[in-house]
Amino acid sequence: MQKKLLAVALTSVFGAPAVALAQSSTVQVFGTLYVEYTVHANQPDVTGLPGSARSNADFIQTPGSEIGFKGEEKLGGGLSAWFQCASTADVRGDSQNGWCSRNSAVGLKGGFGNVFVGVWDTPFKRTVSPTAVGGNDTGIWGTAFLLLADSTTDAVGGNRLSFKRRQKDSINYDSPNFGGFQVMAAFTSSQPSTATLASASNAKPRVYSLGTQYSAGPLYVSAGFERHTNFQSAAALTPADTKDNAWHIGAAYTWGPVRVGGQYTKQKFDAVAGAGGASADIRVSAWHVGVDWKIVGPHGLRASFTQARDVRGPGAAIAPALTNIVGPGSASSLAIGNASGPGYRPAPGGDTGANLATLRYVYTFSKRTEFTAGYARLDNDTNAGYRLGGLGGAVRAGSNEDAWAVGIRHTF
Repeated sequence: MQKKLLAVALTSVFGAPAVALAQSSTVQVFGTLYVEYTVHANQPDVTGLPGSARSNADFIQTPGSEIGFKGEEKLGGGLSAWFQCASTADVRGDSQNGWCSRNSAVGLKGGFGNVFVGVWDTPFKRTVSPTAVGGNDTGIWGTAFLLLADSTTDAVGGNRLSFKRRQKDSINYDSPNFGGFQVMAAFTSSQPSTATLASASNAKPRVYSLGTQYSAGPLYVSAGFERHTNFQSAAALTPADTKDNAWHIGAAYTWGPVRVGGQYTKQKFDAVAGAGGASADIRVSAWHVGVDWKIVGPHGLRASFTQARDVRGPGAAIAPALTNIVGPGSASSLAIGNASGPGYRPAPGGDTGANLATLRYVYTFSKRTEFTAGYARLDNDTNAGYRLGGLGGAVRAGSNEDAWAVGIRHTF
């Protein structure tokens, strides 16, 4: 009897606070697990010469997979403090990027809006993504590579071509929602400037991003602008105080079981043209249209078409194959991207565009779980070498490739 009374007393002393804490806690666990298996990918040869043929490939990707914790505390007067820590959740075990590697921040919100600091999708990215209907961001059905060169987490001053960024070291503001209309803005600290001289050119890289959106009923409309300043290294032959800009406009509309959408985007990069050092611009634009059709019950179709237009600017006479240098010769060049994959853009000139078409069957098991299976085809113009998301290594300019894939997504 005495032992029972002692147990009850200990539970009262130590257990009750734990129960109360659990009841008052606002911390939530959330996440998305997505596995995409490319069953068969036809890869083009590298150079067209004997011995340069690539094997057909099958591989697994987990783009967009994450697990996170978030919470909020009411401070009174309509003011709340909140946090979020989201991390990569690669169930393959290949890409373990550590804690808070995805959208993560701490902030204050109230009637004035929402102010937060951390690593977060820029307003440009947050307003361009909803109009990419029918396609994925990355992976085999990813449209970001043609539209905006890449979509990933970036350091300040890193990945110059990418305008679809989860930006580190960012300070963000979201306005209140005014009848469906909202404005978002962000800028970064200039982290790399702590190790540079004040006299150096391009010594203080920074990102400025602005997005606006209107959402009411079946209609969604958005636009965005982003500027990257001082992104090229001080040693590069580029203008001092470089300014690279991008803008986008887009819309989506839901009509019964069908959602259609599209977007147009244009990017401009500062470059040096000619031995005299005169500045010029490298320009590229892209567009996308897509549809998401819930046919009947759990059955649906998604389809999209994305086109990257020709890259314009100095350096049109450069040989097109396997190059990432823009400008007439090594005396005046701009490193504009990788030889393939994320961050790739071809040298400026004619026939430097590409088309991407995707088609998928969708089976929706529940609001949180879906299965997809489909086909993607990428056609490069004569002087371009874009690749489907997940395929690596440079290929011969003008090559085409296609792939069949299946995927399953579960959110919680």
